[in-house]
Amino acid sequence: MISKELLEILACPVCKQSVELKQDKLICQQCKLAFPIKDDIPVMLKEQALPI
Repeated sequence: MISKELLEILACPVCKQSVELKQDKLICQQCKLAFPIKDDIPVMLKEQALPI
C-alpha cells in the first residue's frame, strides 16, 4: 500500500499533475494514463503507463 505522504508528492512524469490511487494503479486524469504499482512501488515511467 502506498502511504498518504508518498501519494501527495507523486506527480505524472508527462504533465507533472498529481495522480490518484485507484485499485492497484496511479491514475493521471490530465493525460489519461494509468501507472502500475509493482511490489508496493509505483512505476512512474511513461513507457510502462497504460491508457485509460
